[in-house]
Amino acid sequence: MKMFWKELLICAFMGLVLPGALMEVSSSLLPPKGETEVVAETTQETVEAFGDELFVSGIKIPVRWPDGSVESVNMEEYLVGVVLAEMPASFETEALKAQAVAARTYAGKIHNAEEKHGDGSVCTDSQCCQAYISPTEYIQKGGSPQAVEKVRGAVLATAGEVLSYDGELIEATYFSCSGGNTEDAKAVWGADFPYLRAVASPGEEGAEYYRDTVSFSKEKLELVLGVTLGEKPESWLGEITRTPGNGVKTIEIGGKKFQGTQLRQLLGLRSTSFTATTGDHGLTIETRGYGHRVGMSQYGADAMAVSGKTYGEILSYYYQGTELTQYIDTTVPGGAVEVIATEPTEKDVA
Repeated sequence: MKMFWKELLICAFMGLVLPGALMEVSSSLLPPKGETEVVAETTQETVEAFGDELFVSGIKIPVRWPDGSVESVNMEEYLVGVVLAEMPASFETEALKAQAVAARTYAGKIHNAEEKHGDGSVCTDSQCCQAYISPTEYIQKGGSPQAVEKVRGAVLATAGEVLSYDGELIEATYFSCSGGNTEDAKAVWGADFPYLRAVASPGEEGAEYYRDTVSFSKEKLELVLGVTLGEKPESWLGEITRTPGNGVKTIEIGGKKFQGTQLRQLLGLRSTSFTATTGDHGLTIETRGYGHRVGMSQYGADAMAVSGKTYGEILSYYYQGTELTQYIDTTVPGGAVEVIATEPTEKDVA
């Protein structure tokens, strides 16, 4: 996903923006293909019954809407829209809980530091902050009330919970699919965070972009990369070095060395975890995973949840050395604000 106070320098260095978080946040605003909880016909009564006013809480966060206006919104209410936009509601409830905590942490850090937009607000652009879709719009676009209730239950079950490291909110970055291994933050952004380390992420094989193959002609490569390639394709590639997460650290093409992150941007690759081969067709690149691969893999989180892991176990695995704490809004006097919310019902968390 995906920003934080170091990101202006980091992004200038790497030429990329986060996700989702953030920001290459991977999930569609609509339920993925194959999701079973779809409403055949959405009525106005249904939209009103599952509207946007879902929570009563003292925790507020300023949200910057697409028209530029800023509104103070209940934190948990905002997170329902984020989780609906960032992760398929068909995922396991424990994965949805993990996503809610990561998204709350991400937003809370931006707000407390009053960074990004200069006023502590979070926007709804996944290439900047986090994606968002209101429950009303989600249902109008074909999502089900049951999906909204499921996500609402996951958010409410984790109300106020955030991740911290050494007493500070973490950079809770997340992405769609790692392709088998997440990546060290330093390998992608040049900044080292002890809790953002490369880890194995099994069980993602069902992700849409677990593997992806693209090909480039000699002419295309020369134009985009600014290199001169010989007539023999086997001479195009030179030394390749790799990162701790099995991504490409550097690769030599046409005698010119590129950073893996740089090549990903130039060629529009889905990730830096790739292999390259040459032939009469030109250059073929097979990528694994989708996103920057730093932090929590959403498909990996779902696989862990399917295997019986709790959201706490999922979070401690992808953000190693962190702990679950209660969010404190440092921009208001007194800091902590009491959450006033009903307990999730059996229906909410089913």
